[in-house]
Amino acid sequence: MSTSSASSSPPPPPPDATAASRVWRRLGAALTHRDFRILWLGAAASTVGTWVQKVAQNWLVLSVGGSAFYLGLDAFLGEAPILLFTLIGGVVADRYDRRYLLIGSQVVQMLCAFVLMGLVLFDTVAIWHILGLSFVAGTAQAFGGPAYQSLIPTLIPKSDLPNAIALNSIQFNLARVIGPLIAGATLAALGTAACFGLNGASFLAVIAALSMVRAPVLAAGRRNDLWGEMRSGLRYVKHQPAIVALTLLAFLATFLGLPLLTFLPVIAREVFHMGVGGYSVMMAWSGAGAVTGALAVAWMGKFPGMGRVLLIVQLVFAVLVFAFAFSPVWWLSSVLLFLAGASLIVVFSMTTSLVQLIAPDEMRGRVVSIYMVAFRGGMPLGSLASGYFAERSSAPTVLAVNAVLLLLVTLVFLTRPRGVRDL
Repeated sequence: MSTSSASSSPPPPPPDATAASRVWRRLGAALTHRDFRILWLGAAASTVGTWVQKVAQNWLVLSVGGSAFYLGLDAFLGEAPILLFTLIGGVVADRYDRRYLLIGSQVVQMLCAFVLMGLVLFDTVAIWHILGLSFVAGTAQAFGGPAYQSLIPTLIPKSDLPNAIALNSIQFNLARVIGPLIAGATLAALGTAACFGLNGASFLAVIAALSMVRAPVLAAGRRNDLWGEMRSGLRYVKHQPAIVALTLLAFLATFLGLPLLTFLPVIAREVFHMGVGGYSVMMAWSGAGAVTGALAVAWMGKFPGMGRVLLIVQLVFAVLVFAFAFSPVWWLSSVLLFLAGASLIVVFSMTTSLVQLIAPDEMRGRVVSIYMVAFRGGMPLGSLASGYFAERSSAPTVLAVNAVLLLLVTLVFLTRPRGVRDL
């Protein structure tokens, strides 16, 4: 009897298989929740399209405009609406159904992509067309961004929030690897118009995902006027030193760090004498590093001392950018881009996680919108300033100066007591 019973019971799983399953469960904890999983898959498809367009658009700007200044200006106009409208978008995200706000945002961005495709197809595109469409698409993102960021915590338990933010970084940066490679192949075979068409079609994936998500709708409650609620959000953040410090740190990191990505077409063409294929490969190296960094954050989850770790990693990032600025060797520059991408995404994921964990549910849209003004607003301002100085010196020189400034700023945060380092 005992022999028969033993023979009918299933054998225990191999230890390696059990360990592997535990690793995957830990890395993908947030994906076990249906609504987050659906939204993550839709966003992943759309983000690939966004990076296909980004590569093609940067190359188009460089071809039509002919200078690094227009690259910086295009980045500025695409992100400037974050400075102008995101605070309003945060209030709206706390008042209305965030899914509908997101769907509207995706539709506007989809139309911008198709319009740019048409302009290129009919050979009527001018630099002001590209700049104007970047501004319109950025305005849509200014309303969609706070809605998306404040929707995520309603789909998962709070304990899985750092994992969810890291998974979002993974899909975003996987797209940074896949998108440029698709863009390079599409540019060579079909031209820039096809890249913009692919991006336009990709928005349908996230729109379909949003229509299937069963997100909770905020209770109406008592509401002030739009400006009154915006002021209440600003007052709340003003009295939260931790959020103020994280917001300032995010602004400085993007202002000084992200011109690295903006100037990659210039580095590819002027330092390594490569075309769009070389630029696409450089973007892919940076994206692969970012995926690696995001996987590390997903594995670590929430842990004590996150603030100190993100500051140390930011120091490493500054050193890597400085080294990249003076590297004359292709393979070394690729390795430095990989490591810089990994360190930068660790910093951004941890900073965003800490802000989300501190913010209360009823204020999350406004708190996130204030943080996004700094996080997203730092890039256009930094790109515009860096583009201006790059015209008067060189892109590598500007990157080196930015790296030194970021190093000094991070040291100040790291040595300041009762600040980010203690979170």
